[in-house]
Amino acid sequence: MPDPLLSNSQIVSAYREKTPGSERLAGEAREVLPSGITHDSRYLKPYALYIDRAAGSHKWDVDGNRYVDYFGGHGALLLGHGHPDVMAATSEAMAAGTHFGANHPREVTWAQQVIKMVPSAERIRFTSSGTEATLMALRLARAHTGKNKFVRFKTHFHGWHDHMAGGYANHFDGTATTGVIPAVASNVVLVSPQDISEVRQVLENDNDIAAVICEPTGASFGMVPMSADFTAQLREMTAKQGVLLIFDEVVTGFRCSPGGAQQAYGVTPDLTTLAKILSGGLPGGGVAGRQEILDHLDFERSEALSREKIQHPGTFNANPVSAAAGLAALKIIETTDACERANASAAWLRGRFNEILEAEDVPWAAYGAFSGLHLFTNAKGIDVKPSSFRAEDVDYETLKAKRSDLVMKLRLATAVNGVDLSSAPGGLTSAMHTQEDLDLTAEAFREAIRMLKRDGEF
Repeated sequence: MPDPLLSNSQIVSAYREKTPGSERLAGEAREVLPSGITHDSRYLKPYALYIDRAAGSHKWDVDGNRYVDYFGGHGALLLGHGHPDVMAATSEAMAAGTHFGANHPREVTWAQQVIKMVPSAERIRFTSSGTEATLMALRLARAHTGKNKFVRFKTHFHGWHDHMAGGYANHFDGTATTGVIPAVASNVVLVSPQDISEVRQVLENDNDIAAVICEPTGASFGMVPMSADFTAQLREMTAKQGVLLIFDEVVTGFRCSPGGAQQAYGVTPDLTTLAKILSGGLPGGGVAGRQEILDHLDFERSEALSREKIQHPGTFNANPVSAAAGLAALKIIETTDACERANASAAWLRGRFNEILEAEDVPWAAYGAFSGLHLFTNAKGIDVKPSSFRAEDVDYETLKAKRSDLVMKLRLATAVNGVDLSSAPGGLTSAMHTQEDLDLTAEAFREAIRMLKRDGEF
């Protein structure tokens, strides 16, 4: 049976006509990769773009088409693609050797830079990814508190390991997802991302909670917003109950401000997980926080306290090339207005998109905070005026609901017009987006909305 998305759509036809090289590669990829992709968010019908190169705020596909980029390396590229200082540091490190199997000077200066910038960081342990960082944070929390469970917020994403596999896109009842042992899922307590009283009730009635973990700006970088006041209340509650507070700043770290969301909000957690910008666009992550907690990884402290040390190997922990890229990027972020520029660009886009939506009489809304852009596509058909939309007043199920076929068409239509939005839908701005980029993006969005109308979507 033919897919209705792929037939009788002018948008799909225009996309195919523009991207034959991507279509050919997608066909080859499906022969060797599940669904032909290596990351779930890159799934797109009839096929995703294949990118050949990138620079600054732009990237080019294998057919030579240029796009203004809002994927931003899944959030890793606050400084855009190929920042010259980051590239120079990376090239120098690469020439010296990609892996020593030993300690190296760059890991020390990288750690010092993180501790200088992140309020909660007294010590840091580097990992190879954000998923590994959240896994280590939970292990540290359990070791430090002697407790077993932890609290998560529905729709918040913390990587793909077993403790985090459900509750962000499905299995909101706490049951185990495919391939996860029920006993693991049973130690995860899921609560509403919009009701602080649920957290209070859990902490007051369950004395086996080791930690509360959250994305401090809310699910998906604020798609379901979490306010500074909400996080301040979390800090107060967890401290009162002897529960650790973990900020997952894999996305927000060094993006909301040089010191992350915790600096922007003035709320200091016990532990912070980091990745993406941390490594300057290369693989890497880390967990930072109070020294007494990180000491559970320390040989001497564990021996002195007669306790079992947490073991933590990892072939690519603090890889010297990632360390060089990360250190260069963090120094730029610390000493320039990179965060402010990215934040300002996103704010401009949100405002302009809402003007376009109102002019086109489309009941959607653009919203977000810091350098994030979210598009509320109103799958449940609520009454919406774009310019006065307040995501804080909408329940998380409505905010997260979307017609996947409509979102895919939107992404195809914006791509046809030279813009690559993320699958959320929406995107992230960088410090490299220019006003020319923003103007082009606004016009591409307007034309994409009109293409959707011509396809009968409104």
